[in-house]
Amino acid sequence: MTGVTLSKAVKRYGDVQVIHGIDLVVEDGEFCVFVGPSGCGKSTLLRMIAGLEETSGGKIHIGKRDVTTMDPSERGVAMVFQTYALYPHMTVEENMGFGLRMNGVPKAEIKAKVRAASDILKLDDYLTRKPKALSGGQRQRVAIGRAIVRGPEVFLFDEPLSNLDAELRVEMRVEIARLHKEIGATMIYVTHDQVEAMTLADKIVVLRAGRIEQVGAPLELYRDPDNRFVAGFIGSPAMNFFTGTVAEGGIDVPALGRTVAVTAELPTKGAKVTLGVRPEHLEVAAGQGALKAELTEALGGVSYLHLVSRTGERIIVEERGDERARAGDVVNVSFEPRRAMVFDAKTEARIR
Repeated sequence: MTGVTLSKAVKRYGDVQVIHGIDLVVEDGEFCVFVGPSGCGKSTLLRMIAGLEETSGGKIHIGKRDVTTMDPSERGVAMVFQTYALYPHMTVEENMGFGLRMNGVPKAEIKAKVRAASDILKLDDYLTRKPKALSGGQRQRVAIGRAIVRGPEVFLFDEPLSNLDAELRVEMRVEIARLHKEIGATMIYVTHDQVEAMTLADKIVVLRAGRIEQVGAPLELYRDPDNRFVAGFIGSPAMNFFTGTVAEGGIDVPALGRTVAVTAELPTKGAKVTLGVRPEHLEVAAGQGALKAELTEALGGVSYLHLVSRTGERIIVEERGDERARAGDVVNVSFEPRRAMVFDAKTEARIR
């Protein structure tokens, strides 16, 4: 097993540059997730590592080898795609061993490797079935098994769970996490779903418009984002944001109808800022209301209360316990000053 290093990696399509000088180190055995909105360049970056996209500038190393100009077959990687791409006329065993068979690997060795992979993926009972007789999750496990039998140095996953329903996505997230723990391989995983990123990753790389916004462990990004984009992207439901102005004793927030205290080192009085507070850090407060409850999403142990301010800003509050607000209520919200994050209104950089 080995790691991956990108140095000033660039990708251009003609005059259009889509990847802008990426520097990144994925350690040996690490599970690294590329996450970001559609069009941010995460799949392009993954395909550059795989060799499926030519690198326009910079270097890519896998271990100590410079693979920037190598063919995909020489890089020691295996890729699992969003589509399963299984041969419908072949059994599970034949699909998993097809790549080895094309490379002239002896039949006994292919059989041993397929059996070992099927044992890891709990596919022993399905080896004689054809893809049409499998569920979506089972087909995806076959696609992963096909990658395992190749014995790659690095596994690459390009949104492998996008075609599955919600229940199967949860099941396969657990399967992939267990697989990583069992084989200890370096894995790079692309998704637009930040829940997948938070639950699977050792390291998350947040991308926007072909640039890295922040790299860190899941909870590090959640608790200490560098800018408004990362703060808003990581977390579900998303962080609440309020426009405000630095005032005496804190930040004047029109949406809340008052000045609120924060622990950040604020700029000069009158400066425009954005205040961010996560839904679970807001509490419905007693007193004269400034926010109207439009909708309550009751999910059992937790509810999400959707509020709208007089200035039109929308707010989500996570509520637990037996006493919860209802649609139509007019309420206030409160929070501990240490829970608030402050961002520069122009640059969107975090003010700490």
